[in-house]
Amino acid sequence: MNRMVDTHMGGRRITLRESLIMLCALSVWLAVTALCVGFRPEHGWLALLIAALFFCCRPTRRLVVALLPFIVFGISYDWMNIVHNYEVNPVDIRGLYEAEKSLFGVTGADGLRLTPNEYFAANRCGVMDFLGGVFYLCWVPVPILFGLWLYFGGRVKPYLHFSLVFLLVNLIGFAGYYIHPAAPPWYVALHGFEFQIGVPGDVAGLGAFDSMTGLGIFQGLYGRNANVFAAVPSLHSAYTLVALIYSLRSRAPWWISTLLAVVTAGIWFTAVYTSHHYIIDVLLGISCALLGFVLFEYVLMRIPIFSRFISRYASYVAPGRGTQR
Repeated sequence: MNRMVDTHMGGRRITLRESLIMLCALSVWLAVTALCVGFRPEHGWLALLIAALFFCCRPTRRLVVALLPFIVFGISYDWMNIVHNYEVNPVDIRGLYEAEKSLFGVTGADGLRLTPNEYFAANRCGVMDFLGGVFYLCWVPVPILFGLWLYFGGRVKPYLHFSLVFLLVNLIGFAGYYIHPAAPPWYVALHGFEFQIGVPGDVAGLGAFDSMTGLGIFQGLYGRNANVFAAVPSLHSAYTLVALIYSLRSRAPWWISTLLAVVTAGIWFTAVYTSHHYIIDVLLGISCALLGFVLFEYVLMRIPIFSRFISRYASYVAPGRGTQR
């Protein structure tokens, strides 16, 4: 029996089945997080927000279901703390450094061969320090804002394709973290080539932005990083690229695609400039984005059952009639 549960606002009333699925999903997420990761206040507040929006009314319920790819991304990222990647495979520290120097090394003023990260660390630029911080702050907010622009602009199917590819790219990247744990350039600069457990995250070159602005944003972000050996691939380099691809596919206004292209290139450069990634990491991050896009659009979407699921998903979350372009 598919009973209906009253909601306080207009729209189709929520079914008992929908209610139970949401409550069970929230319970499992919170239980696993509390037992295996550690419960934090933000987990509780986020669960309350999701539940409130889901049970409030039909429009907010549509929005929560539409945002599920981003919600699953956040949970998956948090759950990587259950088993750290350095517990699964050996961490690459020296090999990646030497490969970077061999492929992309530059000669410094003293005639020594340096990685690009080492060269930039010795040749800082105040303008780039500031712009780099601005670019790096865009890595998640900009793709999410672009997704919301697609969704509320009535481009529901393009939004779902974008958000699900975003999730798929993350899952590919997370798998890469476990297959090949690797240290970022700043780790080598601070700790050399010896593997050490418990090393805290470091702002590296992004500390210049914190010092210039006095905001301490990156110190707050990287100071809580429980696993620093997740440099390969650089997912920072993938996120806005996925947004750029779907801005072109959805024929977004030129200024949106241009802005995404500038931010994407800026993030790629900043990742290396601030010693958070090698050029190798950035190239692998770009490869992740392209691989996720190709797998979704040219493999999964050609599977009839998956294609029908996407159509039903789009129908369920569509804000209103005539919006599933």
